[in-house]
Amino acid sequence: MTDQTSSSFSNNAPPSKSNPLPSLLLPNLPDDIALQCIARVPKSYHPTLSLVSKSWLSVIRTPLLFTTRSLLHCTQHFLYLNIRIFNTFNWYLLDCSPSNPKNHKRTLYPLPPIPLHLTGPAFAVLGPKIFVIGGSIHDIPSNNVWIFDCRFNKWEIGPKMRVGREFAAAGVVNGKIYVMGGCVVDNWARSMNWAEIFDPKMGSWTSLPSPIEIRDKWMHASAVVNDKVYAMADRGGVVYDAYAKEWGGVPKRLDLEWRGRAAVVDGVLYCYDYLGKIRGYDMGEDVWKELKGVDKGLPKFLCGATMVNFNGRLCVVWEGKGKGKGKGSGKEVEIMCAEIEVHKDGGGGLSGSIVWSNVILVIPSHASIVHCLAVAL
Repeated sequence: MTDQTSSSFSNNAPPSKSNPLPSLLLPNLPDDIALQCIARVPKSYHPTLSLVSKSWLSVIRTPLLFTTRSLLHCTQHFLYLNIRIFNTFNWYLLDCSPSNPKNHKRTLYPLPPIPLHLTGPAFAVLGPKIFVIGGSIHDIPSNNVWIFDCRFNKWEIGPKMRVGREFAAAGVVNGKIYVMGGCVVDNWARSMNWAEIFDPKMGSWTSLPSPIEIRDKWMHASAVVNDKVYAMADRGGVVYDAYAKEWGGVPKRLDLEWRGRAAVVDGVLYCYDYLGKIRGYDMGEDVWKELKGVDKGLPKFLCGATMVNFNGRLCVVWEGKGKGKGKGSGKEVEIMCAEIEVHKDGGGGLSGSIVWSNVILVIPSHASIVHCLAVAL
């Protein structure tokens, strides 16, 4: 259930350049060794560590700590949820790493809201940052990019795209963000910039040449599989091979049965079918397979469900049962979450086992899940 306090993930701002890493973090240890010791402590304990001394507080607030955690392979994965409640878009963080693995409780923290309310933005995760790309404001597509730094719980405006977009597709390959569609190709600028690439090293967007016949406006789903960006439109889909720099068509079998938000785990694309069951598409075999072993623990996902690869597991978030008097007349809805271990069985099929499942939030009945993303910190 929701914990409305957010002390464990407070709004820590990074230190200024004039405030270097302090010395004497730990007595009789060089600072680089002391930093490695502190970096191994789970992130949920960082607020406590910051109370030890001013030196430790400064370390907790520096990006160098998170870089060290990444180099030491001791990052933790956190789930970020975007939920629409009436006319506002609310962000939450779900801590899925309890100190007791047998404890089914996960803690949900509210996060600062995005400064603008956008309809139909695309989302991407690049390192410790969430990119909210485009979206419309008062029915006008925007070229703005908002960036949420998950290390310090801060929003900032990012480099603008060349054209405004809404309901675009986005994916990350080799540290770059690829975005395509979401704009009407009715002039030269939008035609030449139907697809764009963001390189964080350059800090700017560049156009990605694309064949004119693939330039649909609306993109209802996207995913990255084997370094290829798949984008699904109403009239089919496109795929871009980022290494070969080639465009292609989406396999017909994939196009016909891909519904809703999808997640890729071990090269298999998972989504739910028209019967509400989770299925996985094997790119090599060009075949859809039902995920077996999870029927008893999961409902039929007819709507309001999204999923993400959460540290090698399939994480599903969906709108559960309504709460209130009378069947189906509840004024509130439970938001459910489940982590599933997925693998290929001996016969080549897909099997899963539910590791954890529970209610994480209760929201008004007319609210809805927009998206979920996984970030390593």
